[in-house]
Amino acid sequence: MADNRRSQVVTQGVQRTPNRAMLRAVGFGDNDFTKPIVGIANGFSTITPCNMGLDALARRAEAGVRAAGGMPQLFGTITISDGISMGTEGMKYSLVSRDVIADSIETVCNGQSMDGVLAIGGCDKNMPGAMIAMARMNIPAIFVYGGTIKPGHYQGEDLTVVSAFEAVGEYSAGKIGADRLLAVERHACPGAGSCGGMYTANTMSSAFEAMGMSLMYSSTMAAEDGEKADSAEKSAQVLVNAIRNQILPSQILTRKAFENAITVIMAVGGSTNAVLHLLAIAHARGVDLSLDDFETIRQRVPVLCDLKPSGRYVAIDLHRAGGIPQVMKMLLNQGLLHGDALTVTGQTIEQVLADIPADPRPDQAVIRPFRDPMYAIGHLGILKGNLASEGAVAKLSGVKNRRITGPARVFESEEDCLTAILAKTINPGDVIVIRYEGPKGGPGMREMLAPTSAIIGAGLGDAVGLITDGRFSGGTYGMVVGHVAPEAAVGGTIALVQEGDSITIDADRNLLQLNVDESELTQRRAAWTPPPPRYRRGVLAKYAKLVSSSSRGAVTDLDLF
Repeated sequence: MADNRRSQVVTQGVQRTPNRAMLRAVGFGDNDFTKPIVGIANGFSTITPCNMGLDALARRAEAGVRAAGGMPQLFGTITISDGISMGTEGMKYSLVSRDVIADSIETVCNGQSMDGVLAIGGCDKNMPGAMIAMARMNIPAIFVYGGTIKPGHYQGEDLTVVSAFEAVGEYSAGKIGADRLLAVERHACPGAGSCGGMYTANTMSSAFEAMGMSLMYSSTMAAEDGEKADSAEKSAQVLVNAIRNQILPSQILTRKAFENAITVIMAVGGSTNAVLHLLAIAHARGVDLSLDDFETIRQRVPVLCDLKPSGRYVAIDLHRAGGIPQVMKMLLNQGLLHGDALTVTGQTIEQVLADIPADPRPDQAVIRPFRDPMYAIGHLGILKGNLASEGAVAKLSGVKNRRITGPARVFESEEDCLTAILAKTINPGDVIVIRYEGPKGGPGMREMLAPTSAIIGAGLGDAVGLITDGRFSGGTYGMVVGHVAPEAAVGGTIALVQEGDSITIDADRNLLQLNVDESELTQRRAAWTPPPPRYRRGVLAKYAKLVSSSSRGAVTDLDLF
């Protein structure tokens, strides 16, 4: 058996007898001590529908490890429900949880000298958190996605959790009544699984499939369907094979794998959060990746899928239409994917896609033919200018007005902005600025789904712009720009904006500009003082002290020494 860490340790003579005694207590027999020990990192929780089905998947994975000749060891990790914490102080803990999850998986696997790890996650930060840990540890690893939620239904309309947020804006604008608002809330989320559109969870699961760290087709399966549990068991068997053959994340998570992931994310219309998370995973693995790489790939990759939030369909529709493998095969045929990139199965991308049709089926409308895309180029634009010298991220799918110049409406928090929108004090042509919500300033870089959904619900989606040093939910769309860096808390230009200043957002020129003379900005900068830390104890205080710029992935271990 090749290089198995724990199985070697527990067989190294009498000095290891206490270790063996402890393992006997959890079920090891005489014949088990030479088997690879496989950690199963289980994000099960009843906190969120995204994760409430994960325990059953962990048990199927456990059975798969045993059947393949390994010894499974289950352990838990945490989750935060972005959807439930959205719009509250609790949302500050969401991005923080990504690092807590990564640290916890690394700690357990390295502390127990595990030979490999299978991580099961559902909600948004389980996924990059697990992948960051896998990249750091470099032991054989595979990710199992908990699966997507099925859409809710009301009066013939498919609903997702974003439908409920947008209904709040519609209600406040007088477009719907209280009965409709309550009905949408009651029907939006019918059961287990992650948010159903091409939001952050489904975006990251698609990215991991494209990178070769998850099994083909697994990223778009419904949480409640039997094939999801079957896939979890199969994933465990593939992992044991990877341990025996020492197929490592360092061989899979290469520059080519990241380029493949970005390409697929552009083609499916994925979340802006993917930019942040892929930068962080690349940092953990030591792969050189920057914001500029996203813009370069965007220019050559069309959006091929008609998916929510700006499109019509949800992830299970994509699955029925052929899933991520169908999208990947189309991209591969156009020379847009690295077919020689390795997957955890030991096969290359080209090999695992060999039997996939070259073109999408004509009896579906989710995946468009390459010759007739939704958009000619990718939807995740990297904007720069004096308001974002390090860069900012804009999601441009569904945007009709690609250039806005208007007066700044400045808010120091998400809550203040939402209050103004619901009070109908935002006018067409305004450019909303929400600041001090960045990685350090929030801290935690909250997602602005509540204000952006309220804007859409109020009918202002094509009439106003919004910029922030915070983040956006995968459910956000419209002329919105997030991840503005440098952030306000470190003295970025966004901190110097005053009410009424002219701001330009120009998607075609990749420009985010404050139209104020440089001499005036110099005076404002000299007068600016950093705000005091919002937290002085606990996890948010530690996070604010350690976290890097969003342009570097908001990682917490950048240049520590």
